[in-house]
Amino acid sequence: MANPIRRPGAIALVVLAMAATAAAYFWTARENTQAPSYRLAKIERGPLTATVAASGTLNPVTSVQVGTQISGQVKELFVDFNSSVKAGQLIARIDPETFQYRVRQNEADLEAARSAAARAQVSLANAQRDLARTRELVEREFVSPADLDRAQAQFDLAKAELGNAQAVVAQRAAQLASARVDLGRTEIRAPVDGVVIKRSVDVGQTVAASLQAPELFVIARDLRDMQVETSIDEADVGRMRVGQRATFTVDAFPGRTFSGEVRQVRKSAQTVQNVVTYTVLVSAANPDGQLMPGMTANVRIVTDTRESVLKIANAALRFRPPGESAALGETKAGAPSPPAGAGGGGGQLQQLRQRLVTELKLDDAQQARVQAIFEQMRGRFMSLRELPEDARTRAAATVRAEMRTSIEEILRPEQKARYAEIVAEAAGRGGPSARGRIWVLADGKPRALDVRTGLTDGTATELSGGGIEEGMEVLVGIQGGASAPAAKGAAPRMFF
Repeated sequence: MANPIRRPGAIALVVLAMAATAAAYFWTARENTQAPSYRLAKIERGPLTATVAASGTLNPVTSVQVGTQISGQVKELFVDFNSSVKAGQLIARIDPETFQYRVRQNEADLEAARSAAARAQVSLANAQRDLARTRELVEREFVSPADLDRAQAQFDLAKAELGNAQAVVAQRAAQLASARVDLGRTEIRAPVDGVVIKRSVDVGQTVAASLQAPELFVIARDLRDMQVETSIDEADVGRMRVGQRATFTVDAFPGRTFSGEVRQVRKSAQTVQNVVTYTVLVSAANPDGQLMPGMTANVRIVTDTRESVLKIANAALRFRPPGESAALGETKAGAPSPPAGAGGGGGQLQQLRQRLVTELKLDDAQQARVQAIFEQMRGRFMSLRELPEDARTRAAATVRAEMRTSIEEILRPEQKARYAEIVAEAAGRGGPSARGRIWVLADGKPRALDVRTGLTDGTATELSGGGIEEGMEVLVGIQGGASAPAAKGAAPRMFF
């Protein structure tokens, strides 16, 4: 049986708890009735430049690896790092002693072969004279025709021996020429004009040429004209064109920007961890020689420019009022919007999924696999919100590439072409057909405007469509302090 002395205290605690609950309920409900305060940004008119950012490595336009075709010990070196060389200049020598002896041996063999050929020539002449005399004697019937046959055989044999001797002479001459070529190869000469940027051997080192020539030097043809070899994601390589302007920076010269242009877009793909990239070459003039091979360059390539367009900060396209879906009412209220360039949040992913189902005519098995892929990618897209802007853009491109690869693997060949068009449109690269949504205040409440988006520079995006004009104020966020209104039908929050 409970102690009656403790009952008043217990009742008091219950009363205090109920009072605290009522107070919290009252203040929370009051807070929820306050109208939120929004942050606004204006639609502006001005220039807009779209760029693709990537990193790469500075390299000479032409670099030649100098090797050796023979094996031996390095006897002399005539150049070092940073040495300027001319084509044909002697830059190293391999010990020629063995090859000199080989040349002398082949010279002696050639002389012996020539002597043998001379003896065969004499024998042939003698056999020819005997044949002539025997034929004359047969005509006079002084000797039998059998003697003529023997003389003819001796002549034919002498003639064959001479031919063999002459062939041996040619063989020995070829061996001598080969030995002289090998002797000449002991002298390593520069194949082009340039600068030695790498030396791989020292005096006394033995090099062995077997299946491939060992590398002795690397000569850069002209360090005044260099290039940046940069890797461009497959999602952006479609916008690359030869001649596009580019700028880049290097860590060695902070604050300085170098200029160049796209020289080549290589069609050979490189795949690393399911991410496909293509090599793009950007020119890099280096008249003062400050840029060095191997430096890391941070490149920005200008893919398109608009001189005067209506544009808005990307935050306006990402913003969704509390209680509104992320895209076309298909996501849960209050769901966070995707980071810029991520390719879509939950609602946008579902919208894309619906397009795939409808336009590609996916069967049941394909639909199930697409849904599983989108469920996995939705969480990854949402996690990108915590990353900085630059890292978020790069990570989003990686996620997009992985999602595209996963979906393409389940499509039939006839579905892949249309899928590429859908992806380009959904990623905002479909020109005027890309869609977006902004929010404006009407009678103190957010009102949605559907717009068409165009060029983007990562910070601002081109807008077009009816109902927008320069100077219009658009919602980009909610001021801190005022809480968001609760969704329709939701109970006020209570704290204990």
